Order: sequence, then structure tokens, then C-alpha cells
Amino acid sequence: MKIAKRQSIKRTLILFGSFLFLLTFTLPFQAGIFPAKDTMTHEVFSNFIPLSVVSAEEDASLEPIQREEDIKLIPGGQSIGVQLETLGVLVVGHHSIQGKEGSLSPGQDAKVLIGDMIVEINGKPIKDMSEIKPLVNTAGKQNEELKITLKRGNETLNTSLQPVQDKRDQEYKIGLYIRDSAAGIGTMTFHDPETKRYGALGHVISDMDTKKPIELMRGKIVRSSVVHIEKGNQGTPGEKQARFSADRNVIGSIVKNTPHGIFGVLNSTITNDNYDKPLPITRSDEVKEGPAKILTVVADEKVEEFDIEIVSSVPQKKADIKGMVLKITDPRLLESTGGIVQGMSGSPIIQDGKIVGAVTHVFVNDPTSGYGVHIEWMLNDAGISIKKDDETIALAS
Repeated sequence: MKIAKRQSIKRTLILFGSFLFLLTFTLPFQAGIFPAKDTMTHEVFSNFIPLSVVSAEEDASLEPIQREEDIKLIPGGQSIGVQLETLGVLVVGHHSIQGKEGSLSPGQDAKVLIGDMIVEINGKPIKDMSEIKPLVNTAGKQNEELKITLKRGNETLNTSLQPVQDKRDQEYKIGLYIRDSAAGIGTMTFHDPETKRYGALGHVISDMDTKKPIELMRGKIVRSSVVHIEKGNQGTPGEKQARFSADRNVIGSIVKNTPHGIFGVLNSTITNDNYDKPLPITRSDEVKEGPAKILTVVADEKVEEFDIEIVSSVPQKKADIKGMVLKITDPRLLESTGGIVQGMSGSPIIQDGKIVGAVTHVFVNDPTSGYGVHIEWMLNDAGISIKKDDETIALAS
């Protein structure tokens, strides 16, 4: 019983700080507004009551809807566990096989590239990794080639390769490392009380090996409990570590993975005990430099409010993932985390009682500061357009 219990706990305990461990260089937006030099940044990734709402299958594309200018959203701040299943099987690396004719890599020889998605083998749609091994073994034993259909960006390509028997374990292999899912933690940004649509994270989920956005087949968000925080310091981003079970406490579907976050439909209502009433939003041209607050979790599932400063903001006319420069000023948060940490992506920014946007990045050389995305771009990706003065604002994506 004790062993079974430990195994169960082990399955449930998933420690992730972020989906993406990629350092990127970010150009300044305007002279005199954002930093004058390229800034190294790092993307940073409750009570639940059952509720009958539209399912992901019924609203799989988040069809655009129009809302009045005075739209109000319920801010988030909850820590969420995220699980994505890819559209096909993702190629994340190559390896060599010691066959009878020496060292070979059939996948590399067939010009299958890292970042390619295997969507069909011999005309059979591929949905997960478990479907590939039987096909490889059968082709190997029959000395036949596998006909593979790949998705590479917007292209669909066909190639073929011959499985090779590995001399060490006598298994047939194709020389590719593959993956069919990704998991991690982030923060809920908002949900719309009328449609139950939500937005979270504030930036795209990319594969940590290929550095490319994950093409989503399906996904879900679940309850998450923060168990530890590794504080950030100069040169090293900190991270939240959280516990969640991908098979329990599901609170919503993931329909879209976009440059501005993940979006879907809730199947449970969520609360943060701070801002449980809808708040209006602030457009990018209305954001002011000065004091603001963020909502996030630093322990267990408790959403707390912390002071920040909006150092600068660009009144953007088209979508961009980095629209504000933020600085953490709250002594409690600085003591707990050292600033912005992985797992904080999506933490809603509140200014003057309105939702401004979400935290997205940390400056690696200064973990007290980072970037935020404006809320209007997240709303757009949630399929919500805002009507103003009898004219619908078409938000660029």
C-alpha cells in the first residue's frame, strides 16, 4: 500500500517552471520608451464549483463574437496546470543506430527535420507516439519502407525511410526522437462571465527543444498548487514549482495556442477571493505609467495582490506580445520570488480598477523587471471583438 501510495504521489507531483527555457533578444519598441539596448528576456510560465457550460467540442474554434465597449471580465491570478497534445507527433531530435552496415540515422537521411510533425505513416493518421513503434517493427521485419507525411510549417511533405535493426537490442528504429505532448504551469489571466471563454499565459507555448510553437490538437487546464519557489537572481530566472494531476480537477479546455497565450472554455467556475466581480478593461492607449498591481500565487492556491510599477507602455495599433515594461515594487513579492519568475506568465495586471494586461517576460539581467502584453490582444485571440460607437474595433492578430 505504501509503495502504491508513493507511486500515486509521484504521478501527481509534476514540477515545472515554464514551457519554454529559451533566451531571446528583444528589440526596443521606440527610442526613449523601451530600453535603448537589446534586452535579454525569458518567457515566464481557488475554489472550483461544477458548472454547465459550452464544451470545447461545441465551440472548438472560438468563433468571433462582438461585445459592447464596456465589456467586463473577471481577472484570474490562479496557478494552472496545462497539458497539450500535439497535432501529430513532433520530431525533437536525431540519433544514430548501430546497424549491420554501420552507424545510420534513417530519419536524418530522409531529411526529416527537427520541428517537423509526423501526421501520417503509410496513410494512417498518427495521433500519439504509441502508434509508431508497431508500424516501425512491421516494416523492419518485412524489409519495407515507411511512407511518412510531414507537416513543416504550412507545408505538407512526403518522404520515406527504411527502419534499421539496432545491433545492441535488436529493435527496429528510425533514428528520431519524438514527443506527442507537453505540460507545465502558468497563470490564469481572465475569463468572460458571459461566454466562459478564458485567456492565460500571455505568450505562446513553444517546444523546449525545437523552440517552435506547439501545434495544438487538444489540451486542458487543471487546478495547480504551488509548493515551492526558486528565487530569481541576476542572470538566472527563478521559477514556481507546482503540483498538479493532468487527469483530475480539469477546469477547462485549450482550444488555441497563440502568440498571446492559450485560450479556451471553462467547464468549472473559478474564484480568486480578491477580484471575483467583473472589471472593465483598459486599452493600450489608455494605460498610464505609474502604480499598478498583479494577481498571482506564491503558495498553495492562494491568489494574492502585489504592487508593481508600469515603467512604460506603448499605445499599440497592432498586436504585439510585449507592450509594457513592468517593475515589481512589492517587498513581499521580492522577498518570496526575487521578482518575476517562471510560472508567473499570465498574471493579470490591474490599474485603477481595470484589467490592463498580463505579465509575459522577465529581464534575465534584472529579475525585478519584465514585459507585459495588453489585454486587448488577448481578448482578440479569445475571439472577442469590442464594439465602440456603433463600430466594431477590428483587432489585428
